Amino acid sequence: MDPHLLTLIKLSLIFAVKALVARGLSGGADPPVTHTLRIHCNQSLLLLEMERCGERFTADMKQIHPDDRCNLTHFIREYHMFSFCTEVNAERIGCFWPNPQVERFIIGLHQRFFSNCTLDPLVFLDPPEHTLTLLILIPVFLTLGMVALVVWSSKRSDVLA
Repeated sequence: MDPHLLTLIKLSLIFAVKALVARGLSGGADPPVTHTLRIHCNQSLLLLEMERCGERFTADMKQIHPDDRCNLTHFIREYHMFSFCTEVNAERIGCFWPNPQVERFIIGLHQRFFSNCTLDPLVFLDPPEHTLTLLILIPVFLTLGMVALVVWSSKRSDVLA
């Protein structure tokens, strides 16, 4: 018997067995379609829950000295708990998180507690002349070297062929 015909028969047999196994594992039918109940976002309840989370955060922030409010290491735990509270409550109520109402609430708290934490704007300076020259010339020479290598290689392959 022809070895190619034997290989073809083996492959078709393997595909047939795999199809039967896949059909048997899935029960031969498509899985049933389940309809999920969509809960609509209750904006007023969401606002009440955000205020409750905000009250806890405000109480925690009162324990932190105002000079330390710009140092994240002093209040990271409190901020994490506030963020977690807003996320869990928004999802429990059936709202997306973050959503515009939650964002407005969080921005209000940021303005209240962190408005004096602005940093001085960074002033970017040009690098020194020799550094700039190196940053320009290295890619130029690498490109020229690669082009020369390709040209040399193409000429050499003509000789080898």
